Amino acid sequence: MPLELKKQWDIEALALYQAAFGWSKQNIPIALRGEEGRVLSRWGEPVWGELVARGKAQGRFDDELVFATVDLIKNRWGAANQVAWVTCIPSTRHPNLVPDFSARLAAALGVPFRAVIQKSRETEPQKNMENRFHQCNNLDGAFAIQPEAGTDEAVLLVDDVVDSAWTLTLAAALLRQNGTVAVYPFALATTTAK
Repeated sequence: MPLELKKQWDIEALALYQAAFGWSKQNIPIALRGEEGRVLSRWGEPVWGELVARGKAQGRFDDELVFATVDLIKNRWGAANQVAWVTCIPSTRHPNLVPDFSARLAAALGVPFRAVIQKSRETEPQKNMENRFHQCNNLDGAFAIQPEAGTDEAVLLVDDVVDSAWTLTLAAALLRQNGTVAVYPFALATTTAK
C-alpha cells in the first residue's frame, strides 16, 4: 500500500525545531519532504498483519517479514531500489524491536544499517493525539540526527506501525535537513481503515 507523508505541519507546535533550523512555513518545504513510501500490511489482518501484531507482542519480528519486505522493495517498489542504507525510528518503549528488524532487512538488501536517529525524550503514542497541533507538538525536539559518512545518500526509513505518519514525516524532514538526498518511508503495518 502507498504511504503518503504529510505536506503541512503546524509550525507553531514545533518551536524547538523552528528555533534550531529556522523552519517557518506551514507547508513543509519540498527539500525536507520524504518520498512516497510503502506499508506492507494492515494491523492484525491475515498473514503479514498478524505476523506484525505477534512480533510486536513477542518483541521480535519474524524473518518472514524481512523476506516479504525485501520482495516488496526489489519487485514492487522500483524507486526504493535506490536506497544506499537503512535507518529506523527509535523507541524508548521497545528499544530493540525496530532496530533489530531494520538491521536484518539492511543485511538482506546488502546495504548498511545506521542508527542515526536518536530519541531524546519519551513521547506519547501519536494515535492518542487529537489533532495536527498536538501530533506535531508531541514530537517537537524528540528526535535528533547523528550523521555519519554515507548518510547523505538515499535511505529507507523503517517503522513498525504507522498511525498518523507524523513520526515518519518529521524524521524524514530531519534526515533531509542533515543532508540525506532522499528518504523512502516504510512501515510494516498501518492501523488506518481501508
